Amino acid sequence: MDSFGFEKMQEIQKELQERYRERWGGLSPEKGRSSLLWMITEVGEVADIIKKQGDERIMKDEECRRHFIEEMCDVMMYFNDVMLCYSISPKELEKVYLEKHHRNMDRWKV
Repeated sequence: MDSFGFEKMQEIQKELQERYRERWGGLSPEKGRSSLLWMITEVGEVADIIKKQGDERIMKDEECRRHFIEEMCDVMMYFNDVMLCYSISPKELEKVYLEKHHRNMDRWKV
């Protein structure tokens, strides 16, 4: 099975953005600002499920879990839109992510 990573996510987000280009206005830094705000709204919806349904229900109730994952997908879709709007490639994200990870691994040494 192929890995489902940022390359694939951006590929399908580009397809979606292209389909609704006239309605949504295309990809640009200005659009990235709006996408970031929408992403924050979706994060709130994820938090709302946790708050109202609880961890156990998310882990054990199939319908609740599916709804939770769907809202997480909305967050990821907007996150990818922000990346696309600012021309951040998956390779560029990986490089900076790994650099940050290495700094974090040594940041709070015990």
